[in-house]
Amino acid sequence: MKKHSILTMSCLIAAACQAGLALAADKPHWRYSGPHGPEHWSTLDPEFKVCATGKNQSPINLTAAVEGELAPLALHYRPAGASVVNDGHSVQVNYQPGSYITLDGEPFELKQFHFHTPSENLIQGESFPLEGHFVHADKNGSLAVIAVMFKEGKANQALASIWPHIPTKAGETATLQQPVDASQILPQAQDYYRFSGSLTTPPCSEGVRWLVMKSPQTLSEKQISDLMKIIKHSNNRPVQPLNGRVVVAS
Repeated sequence: MKKHSILTMSCLIAAACQAGLALAADKPHWRYSGPHGPEHWSTLDPEFKVCATGKNQSPINLTAAVEGELAPLALHYRPAGASVVNDGHSVQVNYQPGSYITLDGEPFELKQFHFHTPSENLIQGESFPLEGHFVHADKNGSLAVIAVMFKEGKANQALASIWPHIPTKAGETATLQQPVDASQILPQAQDYYRFSGSLTTPPCSEGVRWLVMKSPQTLSEKQISDLMKIIKHSNNRPVQPLNGRVVVAS
């Protein structure tokens, strides 16, 4: 990612800290379908042009990965206070400071996690009912996202403490009464894919380090349907071309 001014980096972090990695201000408004849908994002604002011109866009179909010497995930998560936001694009849990991952020798603080249904990234062409994005930022504003897939199955107890408190109306926020432990939402088997990508919503900024967990978690059919009733629409960007990028697998 190119060097940015402090102001620009602050804006980028603010953008990533909105549901779906979206900008805080929906100006101009974008959607997941119709004339303001993904195929038109680049035309809605000059700042969104990279949605069409970028060569390292996310999400992608994870195929033909190269086996590499990826370091084990260095997670330093701890239970923390949190709030859950319905912004009309996604459902997002804002995480209080103190949890981070170490990546490429640098700490990346967990800012928030949010959900896309169905999944945005595909694994060997397979789509999942839900994908969680755990968004981290380092001291310079560079971003790293851990993506977790969810398949239908046993109810997810870690999400069960969050789901009842999701606001049903867009624009509303609810403070969670109990601390959230983000580490419990990630799979125990922590092999992953890594690639260079972008935000998956406008402005589609590139330079984001993506870590996609190989092992999916489960959630019940009711948990899936309850979330869909709140979001009211699919909120996944279609997969983007690899353009020669290499996907490395641990």
